[in-house]
Amino acid sequence: MIAAIAAAALLGGASQAAELQRPDAFAGIADQQARSLALFEEAGKVLTHPRCVNCHPAGDRPLQGDAMQPHQPPVVRGEADFGAPGMVCTTCHGPANYDAAGVPGNPAWHLAPIEMAWVGKSLGAICAQIKDPARNGGKSMAELVEHMASDELVGWGWQPGAGRTPAPGDQATFGALIDAWSQTGAACPSG
Repeated sequence: MIAAIAAAALLGGASQAAELQRPDAFAGIADQQARSLALFEEAGKVLTHPRCVNCHPAGDRPLQGDAMQPHQPPVVRGEADFGAPGMVCTTCHGPANYDAAGVPGNPAWHLAPIEMAWVGKSLGAICAQIKDPARNGGKSMAELVEHMASDELVGWGWQPGAGRTPAPGDQATFGALIDAWSQTGAACPSG
């Protein structure tokens, strides 16, 4: 019952935030730092959505579904973030969503490295983390923009299959927000 209420609350919030404003919606903010913060906060609707957070867990077990419940069956991160020997992610997750069984899929299915954990972090902490090459997979800002705008596994968030709420907006808009945020100084929210 509690999980159903949490899922309903999450879905309600997700449906209200289903749209993502394009970067030009923030052009009227004259102060560059304020515009950068506003751009990142808009992109944060995606970064904090279950489609992203589920694969960026703070521990060794991924989350799943709109209610962000611990993965069933119980699985662990394992070596290189692809699951434990004998139960790697691709044991169940194929190259595409298998809607008949409710199993999501992608050719590159895996967890984000532990240093990229977002669960339980504020948007400001996620911002600082994704800007830090020691905690973002060694990416420069240009590589980070490219990752957010073009990575196929990131793009899965907008094509999650039956029974899952897609991330807000679309990958092109999200990538454009991250690029505009980068171009305006990549300011992070406090806290």
